[in-house]
Amino acid sequence: MAVREKMLLDVKWATRQRLQYIEVMAYYTGVVSRSDVARAFGISDPAATKDLKLYSDLVPGNLVYTQSVFGFVPAPDFSPAFADLSPAAVLPMIAANLAVAGGPYGAAPIYGLSMVSLPLPARLPSARVLAQITRAIHGFRKLRVSYRSLSDRDSPQTRILEPHALVDTGLRWHVRAYSTDTYDFRDFVLSRFLDAECLAEPAESSAEYDEDWMETVTLKLAPHAGLDVQKRASLLLDYGASGEVIEVELRRALIGYVLQRLSVDTTPDHSLNPQAYQLMLLNRDEIEPFAGWAFR
Repeated sequence: MAVREKMLLDVKWATRQRLQYIEVMAYYTGVVSRSDVARAFGISDPAATKDLKLYSDLVPGNLVYTQSVFGFVPAPDFSPAFADLSPAAVLPMIAANLAVAGGPYGAAPIYGLSMVSLPLPARLPSARVLAQITRAIHGFRKLRVSYRSLSDRDSPQTRILEPHALVDTGLRWHVRAYSTDTYDFRDFVLSRFLDAECLAEPAESSAEYDEDWMETVTLKLAPHAGLDVQKRASLLLDYGASGEVIEVELRRALIGYVLQRLSVDTTPDHSLNPQAYQLMLLNRDEIEPFAGWAFR
């Protein structure tokens, strides 16, 4: 193993978090300073200076100190050694204002970037109820719940569940669980739990028995045929498609939620308003059996 690689592996986890921040801040804002690191992690200026020096020792030449901005800027051949700089990884960090938002250095955005989210209703249970659910998932135990369903056939409010995962659809949270009342795996919206109790009894069904959770399919989408050529081309670029088809691989249990979130026209003849439903589903016959509720 090369000396540099061994040095990178020897870095302690807490220090690695700060070195990751240094790379993200430098790359996405163009400069990282001692005060940036100090504010983000609630450490002293000398400690922040020590982190920046350590970074320079481990990855020499990656960052260059520039007097005009009083900080370090990425070198022309900058290459990350600690952080995943993909937008998919970085944007959630910016949105969450990690690493330690609201620390002793104030609640200002630690990346110096303004960010807002849609003010959607919370749709969440109480902390006590959520804790019982997450303890059951973590401990592979049964869960006794009081649940209010929108479906008449699920009218009994008290039931026993065997939960195995939480799911964030972007609009709401739900728990994936086996229902001992209906003898199947299904989704339970977190905000509809009135009460929950993690039981000592171990769960008998786990994720490996949930076929729709374990099996994956590929959604084949395309810009709506009702849009003009320029808009269709823009959408293909928007979704990073390499050809004329946008492919999304996902768990079968999540099909309906993805179709809803992307506002996909699922009608057989693609008859919905293309301005509101900019994508259309190409492989409806393959997908519909797994999420009939999401189809028109």
